[in-house]
Amino acid sequence: MKRMFDFMVALCLVVAFSIPLLIIALLVKATSRGPALYWSDRIGKNNVIFRMPKFRTMLLDTPAVATHLLSNPDVYLTPIGKFLRKSSLDELPQLLSILKGDMSFVGPRPALFNQDDLVALRTEKWIHILTPGLTGWAQIFGLIRFVRFVSFVWFIRLNQKPLPISCLT
Repeated sequence: MKRMFDFMVALCLVVAFSIPLLIIALLVKATSRGPALYWSDRIGKNNVIFRMPKFRTMLLDTPAVATHLLSNPDVYLTPIGKFLRKSSLDELPQLLSILKGDMSFVGPRPALFNQDDLVALRTEKWIHILTPGLTGWAQIFGLIRFVRFVSFVWFIRLNQKPLPISCLT
């Protein structure tokens, strides 16, 4: 049931976003040399490596490590890369991985092929049996907390009375 839902929604989104996908691909090609898509080797369900597409936001000679491990990642960004990352538009091609069945909409984010410590920890905790997701539980629950916080702030502004802090949890 979940696989069918993922497939149908991803198919609808690919069709609906086909023009923006094409425009972004053209912008990536126009602002830097190399392909519009970057295919990253990732760890999927049952620790099987799959190739995950993203719009390329980094220059071609960037080391193949997690961005946070680079000493100055901004020097490797393409002219449009910062915007694509900030807006998460670089993630849109992952809809193709959802269509193929390598990913789902919600699941643990797929680890890089060289993150051995993370793969070992996920295997130990049986997380490796889950299909990786476009978004993870942390992002979803972080969003829920953010919405609660914004609602809390607006309630205070409208009523000029604080709510108990327990309503934020």
